[in-house]
Parts: sequence; C-alpha cells; structure tokens
Amino acid sequence: MRCVIARFPFDLTKSGVLASMKGVKPEEVLGASVIVGRRTYPVKQVGQVVTRQDRRDFSADEVLRAMAQLGFTCRDVSRATAPTHILSPLQEASAMLGTPAAA
Repeated sequence: MRCVIARFPFDLTKSGVLASMKGVKPEEVLGASVIVGRRTYPVKQVGQVVTRQDRRDFSADEVLRAMAQLGFTCRDVSRATAPTHILSPLQEASAMLGTPAAA
C-alpha cells in the first residue's frame, strides 16, 4: 500500500513492517502506540524504523494513519476522553473515606 509520510511516498506492506520491526526493542510508550506482532511500540519509533527518517520529519498522526490502514492496532492517547470533572484533594480523601466532602 502506498503511504505518504513526511511528504515522501512509501510502499508499505504489513509483512514488510513486521520484518522491519523484528528484533527492535520497544522504547517506553508515553503517547500514541502501535502493536506490531506481540509488542507495543511508540508511533515515532515505528515511523523511524520503517521510513529510515528522523523522527522530527513526520508527525505521529501520519504514522498512525498508515499503520491503521495496514491493519495494525493503534492507540492514540491524545484523543482519549478527558475526565468530566477533577476532584480536589479534599474530595479525593473524602471519597476514599466514604464521607461527604465539605463544600
């Protein structure tokens, strides 16, 4: 499948990505990630290995889109739902103790 990452076209296949990532140790995942085989990799690491370009040359969204089109499982934490409300420390402590918090 032809994908454009960092304004360059790449012909990527699922088996090609699997072969490229074989033997690559996953870095710590702090943001968006892609599951390749049995391992979870940061999106930027996958993009760097597959395209052989510097991570600063492309965005995580470009790689996420390409990996999703190839059929890999992708997780994008930036688009996760935010909590509807944030508790104050007093409210958190009250919730743990099971008592109503003073307003």
